[in-house]
Amino acid sequence: MLLFASISKAQHITLLQQGKPTNIRGLCVVNDNTAWISGSKGYIAITTNAGRTWAWQQVKGYETADFRGIEAFSDKEAIIMSSGTPALILKTVDGGANWKLEYKNTDSSCFMDAISFIDPKHGFILGDPINNKFFMLETVDGGETWGNYTQNPVALPNEAAFAASNTCLRITSKNKYIATGGLFAEVDISNQNGGWAHHQIPIFKGKLSKGAFSIAINNNHLVVVGGDYQHDTNSDSTACYSTDGGYIWHLATVPPAGYQSCVEFINAGTFLSTGTSGSNITNDNGRTWHKINNASFNVCRSSMHKKIILLAGNNGKIAIYKP
Repeated sequence: MLLFASISKAQHITLLQQGKPTNIRGLCVVNDNTAWISGSKGYIAITTNAGRTWAWQQVKGYETADFRGIEAFSDKEAIIMSSGTPALILKTVDGGANWKLEYKNTDSSCFMDAISFIDPKHGFILGDPINNKFFMLETVDGGETWGNYTQNPVALPNEAAFAASNTCLRITSKNKYIATGGLFAEVDISNQNGGWAHHQIPIFKGKLSKGAFSIAINNNHLVVVGGDYQHDTNSDSTACYSTDGGYIWHLATVPPAGYQSCVEFINAGTFLSTGTSGSNITNDNGRTWHKINNASFNVCRSSMHKKIILLAGNNGKIAIYKP
């Protein structure tokens, strides 16, 4: 108990700002100084001083867009993705002074959930299933052109992904990982040949508001969080983990305290998760969790060197986590 109290006291989340009329779900921490956020009502913001101050804007002409995904490569270059109709992809190369429309899809069946890049040129976008296959786009020129991916994973009936934190899709140099929910909860993993392996996971599922919302990866250690966003205080089956690269999955013995929409790898054995029910931490690769904050957030992301870890949520709320 003393050890638990000491750990909880050392870890804290500090609010940086709030009060903007936007629901933030997109967050990309480029490095230890630069981070971008994206949200509803066309709002975008950037910091170049590790979150102390933020430059906000509503992207002109897109004031009703819900930018739930963002990928950035510097303080100048970023790509934003909207969820809803029309599906939009915009890019800036001048720090947000100008945005260029790179993709538009007016089909109401196209709902984009997440964007992720292998490197600054090669990236993917994941969308909800169309004709029993997950919708996917691919770019090989830094997001200037997008084409339909030809090896989309098959979707089960009433299975989908959640555009809750832009982290239901994760890309590494070797594989693509997709966390799904609905009547089924799975982790789909691609291989070098482009095929997909489908692994059912022991997480809350059975209706459209339940399932896996986010996945984080550290080598062969994978952690998935989720739950039921309509009953966010229910902690039953809200996290699971794998120690063999995603083939065998184990339910957390002590789960996060309620629904979680995002999980992020911090360092050896440690993952941070967050959601409308609060934020939680695990120091044993997802086996046991403890709550560190009660405030509602949608997303948490860290820089490559883990020197800056940010959270964001409703009403333009942005916070920083200090281990």
